[in-house]
Amino acid sequence: MFSITVRDHIMIAHSFHGEVFGPAQRLHGATFLVDATFRREQLDEDNIVVDIGLATQELGSVVGELNYRNLDDEPDFAGVNTSTEYLAKVVADRLAERIHKGALGEGAKGIAKIAVTLHESHIAWASYERAL
Repeated sequence: MFSITVRDHIMIAHSFHGEVFGPAQRLHGATFLVDATFRREQLDEDNIVVDIGLATQELGSVVGELNYRNLDDEPDFAGVNTSTEYLAKVVADRLAERIHKGALGEGAKGIAKIAVTLHESHIAWASYERAL
């Protein structure tokens, strides 16, 4: 399996519901380093997984929709605990939509999987991987 990874970051505010979250039940900020990995069995006709420039651009666009937002105020996240794991899935699903719509070019149709990792810090991160 071949893969490429592109990186960006987001800064958000949010709060959680449930005793398991302790003080994070209060509004707080989070900064995430975001890695999106694109995987495929065979390289395309140009011998690449996907155009790295387009992948970087689309990841930037997806995280830009979340950046500097209080997720508690966003209708898409009403009543949802926007955990690191959950946000990794949101980013992966939004990238998958863009691939299906052709935003990453014709060659991207051969991508088999996307994995998104949100790094909370240098010692903690969460990932979500999905097939296309």
